[in-house]
Amino acid sequence: MADIAKLVEELSQLTVLEAADLAKALEEAWGVSAAAAVAVAAAPAGEAAAVEEKTEFDVILTGDGGKKINVIKEVRAITGLGLAEAKALVEGAPKAVKEGVNKAEAEDIKKKIEEAGGTVELK
Repeated sequence: MADIAKLVEELSQLTVLEAADLAKALEEAWGVSAAAAVAVAAAPAGEAAAVEEKTEFDVILTGDGGKKINVIKEVRAITGLGLAEAKALVEGAPKAVKEGVNKAEAEDIKKKIEEAGGTVELK
């Protein structure tokens, strides 16, 4: 087997045109394309980006579950809104109760509203 370090040294001395000619010759000899190898190598990085966990959530009130008064009280406690604003938010569902909160806070808000009788969705 050829000495890898020697091959690397020799290849690094090629001009751009010589490297292109080498790539074409290898493609013809082995029946492969350098472009296909680049596309396959790039795929795992794209998959990793798609799997990244979301860090900010919007808590969306989707309904009052027939317990509007309890849900209004809980929305007021969570948001600090006045009675009229909280009532408008609950009656206008689906609406955002809080936006851009971390996962733990979003889960906590969801739990509180569901305990009051409302329905919540995290986005």
